[in-house]
Amino acid sequence: MATEAHGGAAAEHAVGMPQLDVTTWPNQIFWLLVTLVVIYLVLTRIALPRIGAVLSERRGTITNDLTAAEELKQKAVEAERAYNDALARARADAAKIVAEARAEIQKDLAAATAQADVEISAKAAQSEARIGEIRAGAVAAVTEVALDTAHELVAALGGTADAQAVSAAVSARLKG
Repeated sequence: MATEAHGGAAAEHAVGMPQLDVTTWPNQIFWLLVTLVVIYLVLTRIALPRIGAVLSERRGTITNDLTAAEELKQKAVEAERAYNDALARARADAAKIVAEARAEIQKDLAAATAQADVEISAKAAQSEARIGEIRAGAVAAVTEVALDTAHELVAALGGTADAQAVSAAVSARLKG
């Protein structure tokens, strides 16, 4: 039935592919040119300007980002330099403070040592005086004991003791 509806001409053209039929080539070429012109116009008027704008925007963004990164890098270098300078100043100040504190402590230590030396000298002098008094007291006590003992010994041996002779003998013996 399909062959009857199209008639005899359809039966002639039914053999092979319709694109290869030479009688339809002018029509195919026309629509090919129309399609190409439409594609060309769409690309040149709509698509390519948009793509170009996006690429320009990206290029501008990248350039701005690179510029900003370079500025931030310079600021970071300056900040690092300032930090190192501040750190060096702080170390110098700390060393100065330590030196001042050390000098002050040394001065206080020297004053305390001098005062301690004075106190020790005073106590040593007092001790020497006290030792001298004790020695003198001991010598006097030894002399008295020696005199008493000598008197008692002379009396125990049956003699009479002359106080002056006993004192002279004890003094001579104590002197060495």
